Amino acid sequence: MKHKKQLHYLLILLLFGIISCKDQQKTKDITAKEDPKKEKGLKDYFAEDFPMGVAVSPASLEGKSKELILAEYNSLTPENVMKMGVIHPKKDEFNWAPADKIVAFAQENGLKVRGHALVWHQQTGDWIFKDDKGNDVSREVLLDRMKAHIDSVVGRYKGKIYAWDVVNEAIDDNPQNFLRNSKWLEIIGDDFLTKAFEFAHAADPNAKLFYNDYNIIIPEKRDRVLKLIDKLKAEGAPINGIGIQGHWSVFNPSEEELQQALKMYTETGLDVQITELDVSLYKWEKEQRERRPGDSDEFTEERKLAQIEAYQKFFKVFREYRDKLTGITFWNIADRYSWLDHYPVEGRKNYPLLFDENYQRKQVYDSVIKFSKK
Repeated sequence: MKHKKQLHYLLILLLFGIISCKDQQKTKDITAKEDPKKEKGLKDYFAEDFPMGVAVSPASLEGKSKELILAEYNSLTPENVMKMGVIHPKKDEFNWAPADKIVAFAQENGLKVRGHALVWHQQTGDWIFKDDKGNDVSREVLLDRMKAHIDSVVGRYKGKIYAWDVVNEAIDDNPQNFLRNSKWLEIIGDDFLTKAFEFAHAADPNAKLFYNDYNIIIPEKRDRVLKLIDKLKAEGAPINGIGIQGHWSVFNPSEEELQQALKMYTETGLDVQITELDVSLYKWEKEQRERRPGDSDEFTEERKLAQIEAYQKFFKVFREYRDKLTGITFWNIADRYSWLDHYPVEGRKNYPLLFDENYQRKQVYDSVIKFSKK
């Protein structure tokens, strides 16, 4: 009798356990049905379209921003720490730790990395252009220094970085000129771009090598970029791709301009990526200025709807070119921080991304994922 009571007691416990497990599973199922998007991020929605990347700093690899990165993206671009001025501040000094942290994080979490940027006219230490007396170095010396820099940086991350922005923003802002009058151009000559690509290819033959620039949807600048691509190809430069910095706004570019530019860039046979996507609430201005009376930065309903419309316009075109575009990278993670804050207007806040200041999805997020295959 005693054994029967024990058996009866065990059966009750087992039954209770089964019911409890079923209740827990029901709760999970209900939760999943109520929020089917909970476990999916941009990288999942666009898995059949293109990698979805984001520009990061070492500090963003912690806390809520880290959680958002891992939930939403599968590619990283170091925003600043691989630029020459940061990673190579002096001739015989390298600052590897910040870039190493980003690459290690990517390796640990199965994320791709785009390197940014090897040769640029900004954020470059003057030491590379000057001798010990403060005079400009010769063409030969500058080429040697460029090669040494590229060998060191690309070589260190060989096999861990799949693509590099080799030359950044070499086309002049003035439509009357072709190349920007930088120290690279002044000292080396216009073949500095081809040399940079040659050095990068030698340092990592398997990396994809990009030319990267902004405002290149605008027809007159687009045509000069295409002229540059033809020049690089004619000189045998091992260029693999064109990076379109998507620093756009609710005002431009038009759908027609974007479609035509992507058509012409993809017809070059090179990879084409949107490398620095954000959508400003304000009209484009190049020069820094102080805030003026009437310069409001309130994220009004009108501005919110304008941004949604702009993102929909851009992703509609991206969808048409999903078989040609090989990546989209947002420039910064959330509205909590954007390089557009205080630029070009001192003290002005911008809200150019898909996530708000608390790392939550904005309404525009749902508008964007509608253009994915999944």
